[in-house]
Amino acid sequence: MQSVDPKVDISFRATGERIDVDHNYALYSAISRLAPFFHHEKTAAMKTVRGRYIGEGLLDISPYSELVLRVPVSRIPPYMQLAGKKLDVCGCFLSLGTPVTRALTPSVALYAHLVTTRNGHDPARFEKEIQKQLDDLNVKGRFEIGKRRTFGVHGKQVVGYSMMVHELTAEESIILQENGLGGRRKMGCGFFEPWEG
Repeated sequence: MQSVDPKVDISFRATGERIDVDHNYALYSAISRLAPFFHHEKTAAMKTVRGRYIGEGLLDISPYSELVLRVPVSRIPPYMQLAGKKLDVCGCFLSLGTPVTRALTPSVALYAHLVTTRNGHDPARFEKEIQKQLDDLNVKGRFEIGKRRTFGVHGKQVVGYSMMVHELTAEESIILQENGLGGRRKMGCGFFEPWEG
């Protein structure tokens, strides 16, 4: 089940002053404007930018904030053009530094900040769909649903949840990181990383 073309994370240091907490769609759009091919990528994923919440729906961009894109190894070269560029995320500007590539590392527990599915507003249907997707990936880990979260797309609120998946083998861990769960991967959803809590 492991991908023939393995995925890696491309990490860009992201500097700026602040960004909206709800920046999933705006960041996806900003990347697509500078790299139009991103809009059509079927297997790429994006991690939302982390920062310190300062109130009024804003995050302070810390010195350690980064933009992370998860792409197949064969697709690394086109993304290098983002180095040194400035993203306009709804009037908040992020400057991208020199990229660093990182291999995915296995972990017995993975965390995703936000996972969405169809009818995600119904927790029972959400859990049923997640179990089906895990079964389809042949991942036997045990999952836990965390906080309910929302973000805006074209004026509508998309509902999702944070999620942990435990008791993973090394192979299952890589499979889950490469494939993710749910939809809207290029908007920061379904992006799993080793849990360090």
